[in-house]
Amino acid sequence: MATGKSHSNKIRRSVGSRAFDAFNVTFLVLLSIMTLYPFWDSLVVSFSSLKGYLSSNVHLWPVEWSLDGYRYMLGNRELWSSYANSIFITVVGTLLNMIVTIMTAYVLSKKDLKGQRVLMFLCVFTMMFSGGIIPTYIVIKDVGLMNKLWAMMIPQLINTYNLVIMRNFFTAMPKELEESAMLDGCTEVGVLFRIVLPVSKPAITTVALFYAVDHWNDFFSAIMYINDRGKWPLQLFLRSMLFENEMAYASGGESLFLLGQPLKMAAVMLAIIPIMCAYPFFQKHFAKGVMIGAVKG
Repeated sequence: MATGKSHSNKIRRSVGSRAFDAFNVTFLVLLSIMTLYPFWDSLVVSFSSLKGYLSSNVHLWPVEWSLDGYRYMLGNRELWSSYANSIFITVVGTLLNMIVTIMTAYVLSKKDLKGQRVLMFLCVFTMMFSGGIIPTYIVIKDVGLMNKLWAMMIPQLINTYNLVIMRNFFTAMPKELEESAMLDGCTEVGVLFRIVLPVSKPAITTVALFYAVDHWNDFFSAIMYINDRGKWPLQLFLRSMLFENEMAYASGGESLFLLGQPLKMAAVMLAIIPIMCAYPFFQKHFAKGVMIGAVKG
C-alpha cells in the first residue's frame, strides 16, 4: 500500500515538474522573441525599399530587397571619420577608465587603509548627487578641453558602479595570495600586476565592456563639448544626418532614399554592429564577473 502511494507521488511530482519546465520554456521563448524582434525588424527594414517598407506593418522578411540605405551610408566620407573618432574614444577611453578604476579599486579594497570608509562613502555619494551639467560644462571650458575628443573621456574616467564591482572583486580575493607575494619580496605594484590582475579577468572583462558600450553610445557629451563636425563621434553624426533629412523633408525637399525609414534602420545597424561583434569575446567572462563582483559589499 505504501509503495503504491510513493509511486503515485513520484508520478504527480514528475507531471508537475514537466508542466513547470514547459511553462518556463514557453515563457523564455516568448520573452526571447519579444527581445529579438525589434532588432530583427530593424535589420529587415534596412534591407527593404521604401515602397516595400510602407506596404507592410509587420516586417518579418525584407520586401523588395534594396541596399540603397547602406550604399548612401557607406559612401559618406563623414561616416568613416566619425567611425574613426568613435573607435578612438572607445579604445583609448576604455583603457584610461580601466587603469584609473583598477588602481582606485585596489586601494579601496585594503581594509587597513586609513579613512577607507570615508573614501568609499564619498565615492558612493557621487552615484546619488553630482555637480550638474552647467558646472561640468564650465570646468571643461576652463581647462581647455572644449572641442577636443579628450572632453568625452577625461570627465568620465571613473564610473562609481564599475568601481564598486572591481573593489568588491578585489576584496573577495584570498589575502594569502598577496601576503605570500609580499613575503617573496614583491611590492604593492608587483602584487597588483603579477598576482591580482591575472586572476581578475572576469571582473576586468565585465567592467571593460561596460565602459566600452558607454563610450560607443555616448552622444550627449559630443553635443555639449564638440563643435567641430570633423570630430563628431558616430552616434552624433547619425543623429545629425537623420535630423537634417527630416528638416529637408519638412521644407519640401526630396531625395531618392534619404527620407525613408530604411535609411534610419541602416544607420542603426551600422552603429550597433561593432559592439555586437565584440560582445562574444567578452560573454564567457561577463556573468561570472558581475556575480562575483556583486556578492560581497
